[in-house]
Amino acid sequence: MPETTPTAVPAVSVVVPVRNEADNVRLLTDEIAAALDGRWSFELVYVNDGSADTTEQVLTALKSERAYLRQIKHAMSCGQSAAVRSGVAAARAPIVATLDGDGQNDPSFIPALLHAFEHGGERIGLAAGQRVGRRSGAYKKFQSRIANGVRGAILRDGTRDSGCGLKVFRRDAFLALPYFDGLHRFLPALFRRDGYTIAYVDVIDRPRHAGKSNYGLWDRLWVGILDLFGVWWLVRRRKRVPQVSEV
Repeated sequence: MPETTPTAVPAVSVVVPVRNEADNVRLLTDEIAAALDGRWSFELVYVNDGSADTTEQVLTALKSERAYLRQIKHAMSCGQSAAVRSGVAAARAPIVATLDGDGQNDPSFIPALLHAFEHGGERIGLAAGQRVGRRSGAYKKFQSRIANGVRGAILRDGTRDSGCGLKVFRRDAFLALPYFDGLHRFLPALFRRDGYTIAYVDVIDRPRHAGKSNYGLWDRLWVGILDLFGVWWLVRRRKRVPQVSEV
């Protein structure tokens, strides 16, 4: 299937939040295109979350070369959840794939996620990557272990790794979720809350190509825990979702 032209509706929108990733976006763009080109029509939506380096200029140059690339810009940094939501809101495809902009998420796993989503059944809402062979430092691994352990014990969402940026989901279902800062870390529990099923795909983490982390895995542990209890409340308060049809 050919690349999407600016006027055609793509099959998949790939949303990538970036902040100060000027040295990573060109390589990442090449990898995303290599993973999808000829298999799915796609658009690539970068959300420039208030970068202070030359990320905007690099993306502008890339856009002049590639019809499938778009850049959405935040005037100031609003955080990863806000960047993801801005990208999904701007996306034109009914199916959205996300990954982090630092290059640690390998785009070659996007086809496996799309395949799992497409074969996940009528009520599939989300295909989520779960990292193996983590390349983060010992402290981040420790943070992740604590965060995922606490989250799993409270939400019981069946998810081993909710912090992986590699995901594929229904655009309309995502936009129907209650928005809050930190939303992207709780997608499996929130999609289950709305009656959708989840597929999981093991993915391999890799080292950052250049630069330093701009979005922490669990940026502020105590804020994350407060968010966790907010999500627990949302899940507990959700009534049965009505299946509506017109007679």
